[in-house]
Amino acid sequence: QVQLVESGGGLVQAGGSLRLSCAASGIIFSIDTMGWYRQAPGKQRELVARSTSGGSTSYSDFVKGRFTISRDNAKNTVYLQMNSRKPADTAVYYCAARAVVSLAFPGKDYWGQGTQVTVSS
Repeated sequence: QVQLVESGGGLVQAGGSLRLSCAASGIIFSIDTMGWYRQAPGKQRELVARSTSGGSTSYSDFVKGRFTISRDNAKNTVYLQMNSRKPADTAVYYCAARAVVSLAFPGKDYWGQGTQVTVSS
C-alpha cells in the first residue's frame, strides 16, 4: 500500500504564505501524477493543482497565479507553495497520487488524510 502524509498546514493571516508538503512512502514502482485537492465545509472536493512525473503542471483558475506546485521525484514528495492567501482558501487540503505498485496491475489513486489550512482576516 502507498501512504501519503501531508504536512505544513496551519493558520495563516490573509496575504501570508504557506507551504504544504506531501511525502509518499510504501512499496512503489512509480508515481505518475501527484496533486493537491481541497475541500471546504459543505463543499465537494476540488482540484487545486497537479503535476506529472515529467514536470508538466496544471492549475485551477481560482489560484490566479498565487499557488505553485513542485515535485522532488527522488523523494516522492510534492509541494504546494501558497502565496497571497485569502479566507476563501480555508479548507482541508488533500494530497493525491497515482502510483503503480506492481507491473501486473494498472495505476491506482491514493489519498492522504488531509491537512487543515485556515486563513484568517
